[in-house]
Amino acid sequence: MSEPIANLPLIVRQLNSMDYSQVWHAMQDFTDYRGETTLDELWLVEHPPVFTQGQAGKEEHLLMPGDIEVVKVDRGGQVTYHGPGQQVIYFMINLRRRKMGVRQLVTLLEEAIVAALADFTIQAYPKPDAPGVYVNDKKVASLGLRVRKGCSFHGLALNVNMDLSPFLRINPCGYAGLEMVQTCDLNGPNNIKDASVALVKHLTTLLETSEVTYQNGLPVINKPA
Repeated sequence: MSEPIANLPLIVRQLNSMDYSQVWHAMQDFTDYRGETTLDELWLVEHPPVFTQGQAGKEEHLLMPGDIEVVKVDRGGQVTYHGPGQQVIYFMINLRRRKMGVRQLVTLLEEAIVAALADFTIQAYPKPDAPGVYVNDKKVASLGLRVRKGCSFHGLALNVNMDLSPFLRINPCGYAGLEMVQTCDLNGPNNIKDASVALVKHLTTLLETSEVTYQNGLPVINKPA
C-alpha cells in the first residue's frame, strides 16, 4: 500500500555558502533524474552576490548591475538579488505525488514565512497580485519556482542580515521603486541560523512531514550511463 499523501519523509539539506550556478544546475539534475521513490528535499543555502533573471525577465529591470554577475535562469518571475546574509531555500518537491498544484505550493511557502516571522512578533503578509512576503509594504521575502516532470525546484529567499544596496541596481521582481527590508531591522532574526530554524519548523509542519532527515552538501545524483 502506498504512503498517504501527507506524512511523507523529507530531507533537509544544508549547503552553507555555494555558487548560484552550481546549485541551479544541481537542482536541474536532481529533478531530471529523480525517480518515483526519490524523497523530497529542502536545500538551505546562501549565495555569493548574484542577480538572477527569471524567464519573464526584462532587460530594462536591470538598471546598473555593475560588477555583480547576472544569471538568466529557468524559474518564473523577474530579476532579484541573492547575497550573503540572505536565507535561500530550494524546494525539490514531487507535486504530483503530493497531489499539489504550484499555486498551493506558493501559498504554503508564503504561509510558512509569515508564521516564522510571527514567532518574532513581525506582522508579515503576502499580496495576491505580487508573490512574496511583505512588512509595511516593503518586501522581506521573494519567491520563484519552476515545475518540471511534476516536480518543483527553485524556491524562496528571505532577507535576514545582508547588504541591501544591490537591490537598488535593479527593479526588484520587476517593480520600480519596490523597497526591500530585512528581518534584522524588524527585531527579527539577525542571523541565518535563527531564520532557518524558524522557517524549517513551519515548512515541515505545513508539508505534514512524518520524518525529517538532516544532511550536508549536495546530493549524489545517479545519472544513467
